[in-house]
Amino acid sequence: MTFDLAGLLESRRGENFRLHSQYLSPQLPRVLETLGFDRFYTRGAGSYLYDAGGRRYLDLLSGFGVYALGRSHPTVLDALHQALDADLPNLVQLDCALLPGVLAEALVAKAHPGIERVFFTNSGAEAVETAIKFARRATGRGRILYADHAFHGLTTGALSLNGGKEFRKGFGKLLPGVDVVPFGDLEALRRELRKRDVAAFIVEPIQGKGVNVAADEYWPAAEELCRQYKTLLVLDEIQAGMGRTGRFFCHEHWGIQPDIITMSKALSGGYVPVGATLCSAKISDSVFSSMDRAVVHSSTFSTNQLAMVAGLATLHAFDEEDIVDRARRTGDLFAKALAPLVERHEFLHAVRGKGLMIGLVFGPPTSRALRMRWRAVETMRRALFSQLVVVPLFHRHGIITQVAADGMNVVKLLPPLIAGEEEVDYFVAALDDVLTSAEQGSGLFFEVGRTMARGAMRRTRH
Repeated sequence: MTFDLAGLLESRRGENFRLHSQYLSPQLPRVLETLGFDRFYTRGAGSYLYDAGGRRYLDLLSGFGVYALGRSHPTVLDALHQALDADLPNLVQLDCALLPGVLAEALVAKAHPGIERVFFTNSGAEAVETAIKFARRATGRGRILYADHAFHGLTTGALSLNGGKEFRKGFGKLLPGVDVVPFGDLEALRRELRKRDVAAFIVEPIQGKGVNVAADEYWPAAEELCRQYKTLLVLDEIQAGMGRTGRFFCHEHWGIQPDIITMSKALSGGYVPVGATLCSAKISDSVFSSMDRAVVHSSTFSTNQLAMVAGLATLHAFDEEDIVDRARRTGDLFAKALAPLVERHEFLHAVRGKGLMIGLVFGPPTSRALRMRWRAVETMRRALFSQLVVVPLFHRHGIITQVAADGMNVVKLLPPLIAGEEEVDYFVAALDDVLTSAEQGSGLFFEVGRTMARGAMRRTRH
């Protein structure tokens, strides 16, 4: 008897949250049910998701940036069907398969001349782990620097570089020899590098947690400091790369040339996880320095054929559809359309980021009545106001966004790079509506409170 996926999905329809609670973890279902985000999504297409009731949702989270090409992109989908039909020999291990070499060649071509080698991984966190090991081996040094508020993944090594205490708490001592510097602070970086024991400075060009942006002049100066003190500059492009900011690599905005680049997320096309660590031949050869060290660093599934096909098809679609420039143009549309809202609404203080990596920054209003309302909300829980934006965007307007970080009044947008003027206009009108409600009275606060109370009641019943 053949495996019947359609029959399985139909027979188990609606059990999502029960199964997660029982067999994975009950905490995420509790959060989603409390916020009223407990939907049963049945399909995705382009910039949109659809639930079991047929409602359409504008997905401005795009799987944390995975769906740069939108959901169900026909090029990637067709390429994977071709690969399955071809039934390519996979994971032979004692082999040098063709497709990993072709994808590595394509990625090297996208980077600056100092990048010559690629090590494939299964995830962004694993790419960061690779960068840590490569940097220590190449320099003979042990220390790693990272920036406060950073997010590089949640495996043990990557977690050691995580600026969020909420992620680190309870896991004991992590990687030794890891120290933090303030993001964008050249003097702090210089003080640490001057000790001449730092293997690598690992940093995001735009920080995902909070959409924090350093001054333009910071990056060339930081690169020069790393060169001066023989520290490798590692740019974590896992979220900010692959066209998200209007350049293929975000660091291209400042004309810098990192020694190591990590990437993942959008490279998968949303289907088969794949990540990569890009570096010079000198760095790579310091790790794989002899035949008996040929597999001194490896990962069982890293060069699997389906992941390679997904990556190649994604790059093909990027080139064929001019995705990077489309992201730049749509980012400009967002910036232009959101600017009047900063002037119109006291709660909205700024819009930051680049291209389609956007942070909406909220803060205390200037007028007395609104300031009192702000204080009342923030007294209940720090950075609660941003949730008061995210929840009605979802329930009223069917828009999926996220709070950029715990304890931070920033809402992050990571639209698919295929989004256009229609999506920009719809979102801006929806945000205008929500902020107008916040300023006109207490109705929005009661609306969100009612949503959460109903969600909590449903959760209790379940």
